[in-house]
Amino acid sequence: MSKKLTTRAEDYSKWYNELVVKADLAENSGVRGCMVIKPYGYAIWEKMQAQLDKMFKETGHSNAYFPLFVPKSMFEAEEKNAEGFAKECAVVTHYRLKNDEENKGKLIVDPNAKLEEELVVRPTSEAIIWSTYKGWVQSYRDLPLLINQWANVVRWEMRTRLFLRTAEFLWQEGHTAHATRQEAIEESEQMMHVYADFVENFMAIPVVKGLKTESERFAGAEETYCIEALMQDGKALQAGTSHFLGQNFAKAFDVKFANKEGKQEFVWGTSWGVSTRLMGALVMTHSDDNGLVLPPNLAPIQVVIVPIHRTDEQLDAISAQVKELMVDLRKVGVSVKYDNRDTQKPGFKFAEWELKGVPVRLAIGPNDLENGTYEVARRDTLTKEVVSKDGIVAYLQDLLSKIQADLYQRAFDFRDTHITEVNSWDEFVDVLENKTGFISAHWDGTPETEEKIKEMTKATIRCIPLDRVEEAGVCVLTGKPSTGRVLFAKAY
Repeated sequence: MSKKLTTRAEDYSKWYNELVVKADLAENSGVRGCMVIKPYGYAIWEKMQAQLDKMFKETGHSNAYFPLFVPKSMFEAEEKNAEGFAKECAVVTHYRLKNDEENKGKLIVDPNAKLEEELVVRPTSEAIIWSTYKGWVQSYRDLPLLINQWANVVRWEMRTRLFLRTAEFLWQEGHTAHATRQEAIEESEQMMHVYADFVENFMAIPVVKGLKTESERFAGAEETYCIEALMQDGKALQAGTSHFLGQNFAKAFDVKFANKEGKQEFVWGTSWGVSTRLMGALVMTHSDDNGLVLPPNLAPIQVVIVPIHRTDEQLDAISAQVKELMVDLRKVGVSVKYDNRDTQKPGFKFAEWELKGVPVRLAIGPNDLENGTYEVARRDTLTKEVVSKDGIVAYLQDLLSKIQADLYQRAFDFRDTHITEVNSWDEFVDVLENKTGFISAHWDGTPETEEKIKEMTKATIRCIPLDRVEEAGVCVLTGKPSTGRVLFAKAY
């Protein structure tokens, strides 16, 4: 294997970047700010996608697909949304290239091939989807309209980092239309809970559910629900958002329906999404200085088996037993790989699969074969034990469940010890600079104070927790009255 990773203590950012590349998750591409997701990384994303898709369909949603390009006039229809994304938009102005007559072989934009109307490359799809919904909704019988799409979007980021912030990324975006305000609010809340369920039970990452402040809401939304996670370096990461859009987009695109009394009303809307940013959260929450640590529920390979042998006869005998075990594991839904490559030694293989975060590694040599045992190594704790081959399938099933639960508990304990209540500005700054994590503090509720704190410390209000206790207090910065605590943190 190549030289060891930079440690988290040395340089957390460098550790993350190196790990993503060395573990074969992704790499930078020839296009500025864009990434290539490699097969191993994409296999994890596929598992995320499959589970989320199942959860969406269980809540009544169907998948569709909408165009990548949005006419500029259509994009401008909802003013707040257009203004919110304007600085990140890539715009198509021409539809053809031609040969440069002075420099043969070079291609230039054909000035005669200018589009009649410029096209925005979607940074989000509300505009194109709501313009489509106008033709889909006439009556209350057409509602609710529950649509999701899996797609790519482009946001022209200047400072990029693999998975966390790239100019193009993969995501899903749900867009729903409802007959009443209450139905739309319930949909927004439901999808926040779906995201929290997925992140906690599959990614093994604890989250805080909450509301964004007005200045942090999605552009064009009346309310933004969010789930916030805490990474090992004490920075927060927004893991998913769900937006109650009110009637803003319905009015912008004239999406009306006839109610039961035959009167015309504007529909009520929501949108919600998570992206490949979750891959970054997965890496940063669990991994260590030896490489990835993947929760079993999302690991492309849950168990890897490495034979240890000196002769072909030994390998043949080991392989015969291992093949039976692999059949039995696959029958119970455990993904398993037999690494019998003859081009690498066992030590190399151990290091490689450790770097790639495979939850469980089995090693078997001639003595194990004779004794009817396997050496079982856990990736999360780096511990080993010798286990009888009798009942090994049930043992591994239990072990994978335990690893999943232990990873969540470890992340939960870290998060729990990094939520700190403060009551003064000095405490706020001290915790932010020295302890890090979430800071639970009173805020006077004004965007001016929120912006001032951000300018002074780079900390933002991550959310107003849904379970917060209403209590009288004073803002940590201004001393003005406050009705409850919010969570601040530096964030990705």
